[in-house]
Amino acid sequence: MQSRARTAFAAAFLAALTSLTACGGNGTTTDNTPADQPTTPQESTPTNQPTATQETTTRAGTASLPNMIGKGLQFAQDQAQDAGFYNLTSHDALGRGRNQVLDRNWKVCFQTPKAGEHPASTRVDFATVQLEETCPATDQGTETETPGSTMPDFKGKSVKVARETLAANTSITVNDVSGEGRIVVIESNWKVCSQDPAAGTKLEGQPVTLNAVRFEESC
Repeated sequence: MQSRARTAFAAAFLAALTSLTACGGNGTTTDNTPADQPTTPQESTPTNQPTATQETTTRAGTASLPNMIGKGLQFAQDQAQDAGFYNLTSHDALGRGRNQVLDRNWKVCFQTPKAGEHPASTRVDFATVQLEETCPATDQGTETETPGSTMPDFKGKSVKVARETLAANTSITVNDVSGEGRIVVIESNWKVCSQDPAAGTKLEGQPVTLNAVRFEESC
C-alpha cells in the first residue's frame, strides 16, 4: 500500500510540474495587462524651439515718401501711410493757427520732408490751406513768435496765434475795430490790426489789447 501511495504522489507531482512549465513559456514572464486597456503614449520633448527669453531685433527701414503738394490732405495722409509713414501731422500754412478738423476740406501746399527716401519713422508735416484758399509763397505756419520778455509784433497775425504766443497768465482784450461791435469767437478767423503795448515793449505783467478784424476784411 505504501509503495502505491508513493507512486501515485509522484505521478501527481510530475503532472503539476508539467502544467506549470507549459503556462510559464520557457521561464518568461507573461503580460497580465488586459488587451483592451489603452496605453499611455510618451510625450516627446521638442527640440530647437525658441525659448521665452529669446530676444528678436528689428531694424528701422526706409521708405519712399511721395510728393503730396497740391493733393487733398486726407488723400495725402492715406498715401503717406500706404508708403509706410505713420508719424503724420499738419498745420495752417497761412499762419492763422487753424486746426484741420475735417481733413477733406484742406489741401497740401508744402510738405516736410520733401519727397524721397526717408526713415519710416520720420515725422511728416503737411502745411495746408482750405480748398478755396490760395497757397502762400512760403509756409507762414513755421514763422511763430518766441515768447520772451518783450512784446512781439502781431500785426497781420491771427488773434489765436497772438494769444498762444503770450504767457498764459497775460490779461488780453480783443476789440473788433470794424465798427460793428462784433464779439470775437473763433480767434483764428481774426487778424490783428494794431496792439497795445507796441512791439518791443518790455512785458512786466501789463494787460494786452489786440484790435482786429476778420481776415477777409481790411484793417
